[in-house]
Amino acid sequence: MKNTLVVCGHGPGISDAVARRFGREGYGVAILARNAERLSQAATALSQAGVTAKAFPCNLGDADAVKATLKDVAAALGPITTLHYNAYSGGGGDLATVSASDLRSAFDVSVTGLVAAVQEALPSMKAANGAVLVTGGGFAYYDPQVDAMATNFGVPGLALGKAAQHKLVGLLAERLRQEGVYVGEVVVMGMVKGTAFDSGQATLDASDIAERFWQLHLKRDVQSVNFG
Repeated sequence: MKNTLVVCGHGPGISDAVARRFGREGYGVAILARNAERLSQAATALSQAGVTAKAFPCNLGDADAVKATLKDVAAALGPITTLHYNAYSGGGGDLATVSASDLRSAFDVSVTGLVAAVQEALPSMKAANGAVLVTGGGFAYYDPQVDAMATNFGVPGLALGKAAQHKLVGLLAERLRQEGVYVGEVVVMGMVKGTAFDSGQATLDASDIAERFWQLHLKRDVQSVNFG
């Protein structure tokens, strides 16, 4: 069975490095994100690097769109064996004034979209003893300093979404273990070079995080690890 990786929430950092790492192992790679133009350029760059890659524009906060897109992926690249969920919705503004729709959007991208992707890919992942790999974030943790940072940065929506997603990883791991599907998470505890959060002081390399995901996928020995 050919291996197909679906990268949900592709960007220039961790997710691109994961696509390249799995691509080097012969995986076909589908990359999903909202911006069709940037996605097409990324797919071309991956292909030039020797990765079999195809772009699929998708709103990952829309569960129906996620399921429909994953059907298209399977038709184009073959049965899905591995999911990498990297999508997030930043911001959320000030909790004293933020709209309910903005908070709901953060939740839908971090949680609802992930559940939809898992549900759609589960039959093929079961057949392949596949894996779900999630990019977590340190904003998920309950800590006064973390909460102060998220508030000062104006990203409570991101923090709430990542906190809910962190819980979801544990629930999915427990449920999908029964199906022979591994669920693992790398919680990124710092800024990643070359990403939107990098103001020139980032210390983490996306390729190192991608290698950690690859090792989790191979060993399947832990559910969640901190990186950074």
